[in-house]
Amino acid sequence: MGPATDVREPLLPELATSRGSAEADDATAPAQLPTSKHAHGSGEDSDLHSPLWPDRFRHGLSIDDVLTTWAGEFGFAQFIHFMFASFAWTLEALQTMLMIFADKTPTWKCIATADSKSSCLPSSSLCSLDSSLWEWVGGIHQSTVSEWELICGEEYKVGLVQSAFFLGALLGAGLFGHLSDSRLGRKGTLVLVCILNSLTGILTGFAPNYWVYFALRMATGISAGSLGLSSFVLATEPIGPSKRGAVGMSTFYFFSGGIMLLSGLALLTPSWRQLCIVSSIPSLVYGILVVFFLEESPRWYLVQGRVNDAMKVLASIARWNGKFIPEDITVTIEKEEDDIEGSIQHEQEDLQGESVPKLQNSQVTHHQASGTIFDVFRVHPTRIRMFIMTFIWLFVAVVYYGVSLNVSNLGTNLYLSVLLNALAEMPAFVLTAICLEKYGRKRVLIFALLLGAVCCLLGSLVPEHEENGVSNYHLTLSVQDFVLSKTVNGSVMRLVCGMVAIFAMAGAYNLLYIYTAELFPTVVRNAALGFTSQAAQIGAIVAPMVVVLGKLHGSIPFASFSVVSFLGGLIVFKLPETLHRPLYETFEGLQRSERIRN
Repeated sequence: MGPATDVREPLLPELATSRGSAEADDATAPAQLPTSKHAHGSGEDSDLHSPLWPDRFRHGLSIDDVLTTWAGEFGFAQFIHFMFASFAWTLEALQTMLMIFADKTPTWKCIATADSKSSCLPSSSLCSLDSSLWEWVGGIHQSTVSEWELICGEEYKVGLVQSAFFLGALLGAGLFGHLSDSRLGRKGTLVLVCILNSLTGILTGFAPNYWVYFALRMATGISAGSLGLSSFVLATEPIGPSKRGAVGMSTFYFFSGGIMLLSGLALLTPSWRQLCIVSSIPSLVYGILVVFFLEESPRWYLVQGRVNDAMKVLASIARWNGKFIPEDITVTIEKEEDDIEGSIQHEQEDLQGESVPKLQNSQVTHHQASGTIFDVFRVHPTRIRMFIMTFIWLFVAVVYYGVSLNVSNLGTNLYLSVLLNALAEMPAFVLTAICLEKYGRKRVLIFALLLGAVCCLLGSLVPEHEENGVSNYHLTLSVQDFVLSKTVNGSVMRLVCGMVAIFAMAGAYNLLYIYTAELFPTVVRNAALGFTSQAAQIGAIVAPMVVVLGKLHGSIPFASFSVVSFLGGLIVFKLPETLHRPLYETFEGLQRSERIRN
């Protein structure tokens, strides 16, 4: 696509129009930068060095300014980049939800022998039967439970593996979040976690015993937990401010799609070992493709002092969008959008004070900016935001994973249940994407958390249904395995309450990525997401423990989730709104913006 030929409006029209017509008629001055006409009106090159158009305004633009004015906020280039980068969420879903199928308790049946007819019954307790009287339907290799006999006092090992995976994800979020903001960048970190995820996942399929499997699942969690985090920042940073929220919400369709894909793979894969291998190979292929076909974030280039690389990426975006960036335009982290008006006033005051030579010699200084998670806690605005967001992430994760796990107690087929849970999240993504641009991030998040609290409260008030004496271990192979089982009393109501709560938490959970990214500057954005994601992983570890309390009384999990969700909704009130606000590159820009607003 060629560059656009339309004449663009001046960046600062009040300055451009203030120049006399006599300057515009000077046709003898050489035009060394012919594209500057498109950027600044009809003035020639001599005007570009006029004190009324200082170099710092001509060059010192934010990336949001360049995207909005010239490159395009969300065109063909950003669409392709976004779709490619966001596929990492599918890979994360494959590994995160793998435990549902790899660690499942398979169905069993009595062995038809003369001795077993009287001693082995469908209602019998599996632990009370001799191993010669029963067998696993489908063989012992369909799950880790059947292969290593994680039953009858060994069930805790299944939960231990799940905790180990999320513990690994907790560690990986902080480690790779820091690497993404510093040395490796967004793209390099994504490639690294893809390779590690694939290798550890494939090795898991060859684990000789439980404890090796335990270690490999933790190692897989370290990389898998950072796949979506790394790709999210890389996918959304090249998008303009007015499109970033709605587009960013779309990344999570890929996660739900990954869950649905996993359901199909698990249904077609007879062995848990094969499932581990099949679900891990795509990560290796994807990582290789990222090296050759995905651009690094221009914002990361900018904060690293690599301005030319940042401009190359922005120029590529503009070219693919059929647009054009003038040659005399560059980006800087020194000036933020909120400071432009104040800077213009200072420049006009300098002109009145006859400081023209100083302005003519002024140049934009591009320096490397950096930051760590410790800097977040040193600066007052980000410190308060981080404390609040940490608790919100933890609360949302507890409710999201807890309600999801609690659905397995409602008597549904495993494959169908996982598929329905993924489908239930889809409407949440659509409605949240629409509402967050109209009502803002803050109000939508509050509504989602309070909706979840109300649904969980209603679920806790529904009376329990009777189990009818049926063993939890034995499930008959019939059509009932593929449809929702018919239960009495309050199970259907709890199912409805749980699904609406999942709908609300899915919207809240995914909105948090956008909200958190917009609350922190570029130099620590990935580190901040990594830190808050660690809190979410703690919530994921806690959630199964809350679900276990349902063995004492079915209302305990729902009541606990209701309280947690309600508390989360309350503390959101202390956060600022970020709708249509710029993404600040440094702490200084964020602090200046806070002072202006206050």
